[in-house]
Amino acid sequence: MRRFKTHLLGIDQGSQILFSDFEHDGEMWTGSGPREFRTDVRFSEAFSDTPMVQVSMSMWDIDLQANQRVDIAAEEISARGFEIVFRTWGDTRVARVRCDWIALGEILDDEEWELH
Repeated sequence: MRRFKTHLLGIDQGSQILFSDFEHDGEMWTGSGPREFRTDVRFSEAFSDTPMVQVSMSMWDIDLQANQRVDIAAEEISARGFEIVFRTWGDTRVARVRCDWIALGEILDDEEWELH
């Protein structure tokens, strides 16, 4: 369990199309075996510490002729951003994916400051 000072709780969110590989015969659509796509996300402003991040697929277009194998995660999380990582494997053919995300964490208090 992680506890936050409620008056310092910041929430940032977004939605991002990760890829649309069917349009140009990209690797997720035409490839096979292990495949991975990564993209950087930057928060609208930095958190004071590493936030908790949740990612989910909000749209997917996957060929029905093969098994549907997908994994999506947030990695490399920092106070300034994170990476969305999408993976598939085997004969799965993924045409396109959109990911929604939400980050929750403590933000800097405007009344607190540090001398550097």
